[in-house]
Amino acid sequence: MVINPDECIDCSLCVPACPADAIYPDDELPEGQEVFIQINAELCQQWPNIDQVKAPPADAQSWNGKTDKLALLERE
Repeated sequence: MVINPDECIDCSLCVPACPADAIYPDDELPEGQEVFIQINAELCQQWPNIDQVKAPPADAQSWNGKTDKLALLERE
């Protein structure tokens, strides 16, 4: 999932909804995570909008907390 930084209205409703605690307001972004603003801007142009609640992937919990996953991100 990505968030379009140009459409985000900073309501923060997505922050507590993320089971992996991986969403931050841009002014509270942890050091070293700034690259994800650009990644979100890029991928939101390619991926479809989410318009309904879906269950997380079956292996989501096994990925939660793992480091160095960025190299595994598939981009078009």
